[in-house]
Amino acid sequence: MNKIWIGLIFGLVLGALDGATAWFTPAVRNLLTGIMVGSSLKGMVVGLLSGWFARRVQSTKWGIIVGSLLGLLFAFAVAAMPSATGEHYYLEIMLPGFVVGAIIGFLTQKMGTPAPLKRTT
Repeated sequence: MNKIWIGLIFGLVLGALDGATAWFTPAVRNLLTGIMVGSSLKGMVVGLLSGWFARRVQSTKWGIIVGSLLGLLFAFAVAAMPSATGEHYYLEIMLPGFVVGAIIGFLTQKMGTPAPLKRTT
């Protein structure tokens, strides 16, 4: 399986897990399903971009950095929108997004097949 598919699969699973952490915020428990779906989609986008980056650059350090920055960027985009209660939950959204992005960046570097080498003659 190539690195992009690895990123998509792990992004989906870890994104759902990230969304499930919303259960610890009692004010948004009734919105848990929508949060999990949105977080899964966010994780898949981060996984897709991290997998693409992993195919281009074979560096675990840069994979983790890029993955965590992508996770943080997309989490900030979600946290900047007010919730149904009108509040912003920056820490509660951005911290798990950062960690999930770093994990996805690491996994896309370590797993999957790299891009085929191009032959020049």
